[in-house]
Amino acid sequence: MVAQRGRDLLIKIDAAGGGEFETVAGLRATRITFNAETVDATHIGSEGRWRELLAGAGVRSASISGSGIFRDEATDELIRGVFFAGDVPALQIIIPDFGVIQGPFQITSIEYAGEYNGEATYELALASAGVLNFEAI
Repeated sequence: MVAQRGRDLLIKIDAAGGGEFETVAGLRATRITFNAETVDATHIGSEGRWRELLAGAGVRSASISGSGIFRDEATDELIRGVFFAGDVPALQIIIPDFGVIQGPFQITSIEYAGEYNGEATYELALASAGVLNFEAI
């Protein structure tokens, strides 16, 4: 795979629930993590006392974190509103030359920062809250 620009990884939100996604405000750095818990099925008869895992039995999850600047007041207000309402909107995560992940996520934290002679910044963390779908690009 050829190197990709970090800015091409997009997080889009469907805050209204109508299937229309809009890009979340000015992310400069984004990270997505997929997790799969394991279920240990090792027993006294396991060959060579090697651990055995039960296929497909663990809990799967995804988390997304990002940082950036505010592009405009509307996107800042949208993220704040979703967080304080405790909503779980559908998101699309577009990963260049890989695919699109879509499903419900909850905003688990928002951190605001700023320096006297600089721009206001934020950090955002999201956790999957249901079934995620993947479509290869």
